[in-house]
Amino acid sequence: MPSNKILEEKKAVVESLAAKLQTAAAGVLVKYEGIKVAEDTELRNALRKAGVEYTVMKNTLTGRACEMAGYGDMKQYLSGMTAIAVSQDDPLAPAKIMKEFADKIECFEIKAGFVDGGVIDLAGVESLAATPSKEVLIAKMMGSLMSSLYGLAYVCQAKIDKENGGDAAEAPAEA
Repeated sequence: MPSNKILEEKKAVVESLAAKLQTAAAGVLVKYEGIKVAEDTELRNALRKAGVEYTVMKNTLTGRACEMAGYGDMKQYLSGMTAIAVSQDDPLAPAKIMKEFADKIECFEIKAGFVDGGVIDLAGVESLAATPSKEVLIAKMMGSLMSSLYGLAYVCQAKIDKENGGDAAEAPAEA
């Protein structure tokens, strides 16, 4: 039977992970068995640059943390060698990075994830990874708004030109 000290340490680890999960924007659970050191280093660097925390922990401890955080449905995906990537700010970053590496590395496998307080399966994570970034979505929306405004400006200018007796280019220049 484990000592009280070890149990307290494990309890602290579980509580820490649960707190991160509760405040996280999103996270992805992966199977990392068979990944090479160079690939793992590359993955961790990409995650670190994106502000995503990557944690490898025993499945039982991860399961308890998931339950504490309200993601008890994720326990069904906790088998084999698993790790969890959690982002506090960007809900797309963990899914995008993990999908990129799952496509490159055969043995690396996405299992599930969570976003907006709910657990998502592999298809949900892949859908999340395919979502354009916030900046791209804003640019597309601004482009749509601008094209409507330009259209309105052209119509207004045509109306003004028509009321002034024709095209402004045809009007005689004043001396």
